[in-house]
Amino acid sequence: MDAPSAWEVLDGVDLPGGYRVEITDEKIIMTPRTVQQSDVVIDAAPQIDRQLDGNGTILSQVAIDFPSSLYGYAPDLAIVAPGSERNRRGRFEWHSLEAVLEIVSLSTRDDDFEKKLRMYAKCAIPFYVIIDPSENVCTLHSRPARTGVYAEQESIPFGEDLVLPLEGREIVVKTDGFPRAEG
Repeated sequence: MDAPSAWEVLDGVDLPGGYRVEITDEKIIMTPRTVQQSDVVIDAAPQIDRQLDGNGTILSQVAIDFPSSLYGYAPDLAIVAPGSERNRRGRFEWHSLEAVLEIVSLSTRDDDFEKKLRMYAKCAIPFYVIIDPSENVCTLHSRPARTGVYAEQESIPFGEDLVLPLEGREIVVKTDGFPRAEG
């Protein structure tokens, strides 16, 4: 039987386009997408998809069911493991994710660096990447612990390759085209 989903509160609700909708601590949070978020997704998603070559799936801003009715996240990018199946609601669940990539904006900064980091680690998502255009850096978190922390983190400056060593394959994301902060 599927776990309760935070997304059920939005069943039948007509949401406006152009906004990212997530649920954190039972609160529905709507934030406009930024140009930087869009640019990174447009750059990174095709790179990942080509390398997956049918051995997994890349999703962008698609609702994922997590093991708590308090949280409903739709990651900027998520890599779903090969052979994963959708639940009865038609969604993938947390245990299907091999990696999550979130692109920081001013309005999502605290969630990306704190709440999502804890939730993704507790859910044992192997890799969590925080892409921060304001700092021109990707932070790769790995070795999750059920206590809500990742044991390892590595900073990859924009311009260097972001390497995701997934199960049985490696994905390399070239970051030289990511939008950079001025200054």
